[in-house]
Amino acid sequence: MRSLRFMNYLFLWFVLLASGACAESSRTTIDGTAGSKLSAQSFGTFNEPWAMTFLPDGNLLITEKQGTLLLFHVDDRSKTPVANVPLVAYGGQGGLGDIILHPDYAQNHWVYLSYAEEDASGKRGAVVARARLRLPSASPRLEDLEVIWRQQPKVTGNGHYSHRLAFSPDGHLFITSGERQKQTPAQSWEQNLGKIIRLNPDGSVPHDNPFQDKGQLAKTFWTLGHRNMLGIAFDSQGQLWVHEMGPRHGDEFNRIVRGHNYGWPIVSWGDNYSGIPIPDHDTRPEFHAPTLYWIPTVAPSGLIIYSGSMFPQWQGNGFIGGLRSQCLLRITMQGEHAHEAERFAMGQRIREVEQGPQGALWVLEDEQGGRLIRLTPM
Repeated sequence: MRSLRFMNYLFLWFVLLASGACAESSRTTIDGTAGSKLSAQSFGTFNEPWAMTFLPDGNLLITEKQGTLLLFHVDDRSKTPVANVPLVAYGGQGGLGDIILHPDYAQNHWVYLSYAEEDASGKRGAVVARARLRLPSASPRLEDLEVIWRQQPKVTGNGHYSHRLAFSPDGHLFITSGERQKQTPAQSWEQNLGKIIRLNPDGSVPHDNPFQDKGQLAKTFWTLGHRNMLGIAFDSQGQLWVHEMGPRHGDEFNRIVRGHNYGWPIVSWGDNYSGIPIPDHDTRPEFHAPTLYWIPTVAPSGLIIYSGSMFPQWQGNGFIGGLRSQCLLRITMQGEHAHEAERFAMGQRIREVEQGPQGALWVLEDEQGGRLIRLTPM
């Protein structure tokens, strides 16, 4: 009997040792073009993940484009669907989009969601809603959901919603509103497509927005002349940075200045997919030119400006996911200037980037089976 117990114990010890070795072997090294090395560890896979945000307890909320919001427990890697998510219009680039917390989430439990919705005629547009997140152990749910903003007008097609969200240091909500592949609305005062929007947290319009004499809708605009903005973040000085996809190359990284016009579709460093050229930015100096641009395209998605202690040498650097480029880009910014400092080849399309509570970098791969990956120093 003692011999049998010893053999069982020995077998269990080997199983635990092997499982630990497998866990360790799941870590891979990612080399940067400037000599940096990252340790990458997968935490699970998801169905077309689009965005994530960390809760105060260190767990994650993760959106999946078809309309599922998941509470992801980092320790045991379990997933719990959050109930009462609104119906989304899924298809193309549309579906459930961004997720962020109110700056005072610990007191008010407000979360903010973006998604695509469809009207009775089949036209679609982005929506931003807020709801209170309730987290009973087995049945997390949204309550008191209210829509606080809509793209106007709804249009045909399934592209360029943008609908990324960020809170400014002074507590205003910023929304990227894509031009829905229609181009000309980006310069229109009667449509909120192709704009960066600034609202109060309840959806009301701040009285100090820049365009007070261009009509009621324009009072929500912060800037105009944008295409498809899939990354938005504030730096430690309160400066807003946004990137957007160019038409055919010419992706942009922009320092956002209140009331400025960024030129789309009149100017771009890219060209139309049809081959018809677009005048370059330097031909029209009245438009705000990008701080940094890419030819060929990187197809940027997701943006953080790093502030953690795990990578102290990168504090103040931007990190952008690359879709077509299948990479993670590190950007240095100083004043009005920005520079691509390093590129990490990820081998898959990167949809989202976040900073974890301990300062690790977290990324979500795009599409079906996209992995959640934690990046730490080697």
